[in-house]
Amino acid sequence: MKFKMKILIQRVKEAEVKVDENIVGKIGKGFLVLLGVTHEDTKENADYLVRKLCNLRVFTDENDKMNLALKDVNGELLIVSQFTLYADCSQGNRPSFINAAKPDKAEALYEYFCQECEKNKIKVEKGIFGADMKVNLINDGPVTILIEK
Repeated sequence: MKFKMKILIQRVKEAEVKVDENIVGKIGKGFLVLLGVTHEDTKENADYLVRKLCNLRVFTDENDKMNLALKDVNGELLIVSQFTLYADCSQGNRPSFINAAKPDKAEALYEYFCQECEKNKIKVEKGIFGADMKVNLINDGPVTILIEK
């Protein structure tokens, strides 16, 4: 089974991430993005997902149709690393995370992903890689989408 880089996208009215009770990232309207990296992932995987994310048309237009992208609504991104997207629960009740990339590789691709999103002229806020984070959000819809590459 080949595993792929994953982003779990939640359309939000607002979201924030805290570390030790301190807000380290906060956005208004936009996407909370949970990013998971696996062993075989490359910058090409990240590039594909950045294009998809930045152009994803899930904000409503004047006709109440999901037809607008982040740029169209001046949306923002809050991107949080999330190795638990690779939880394997097929054996027993304790998840295995063996399919998640090692921290050095995952952090490098996480930072690359965030930088590439910023190149699209979208405000990007981040969590702190590897930290114990608390995420608060107001989900809008709710709209939650998983994309892999």
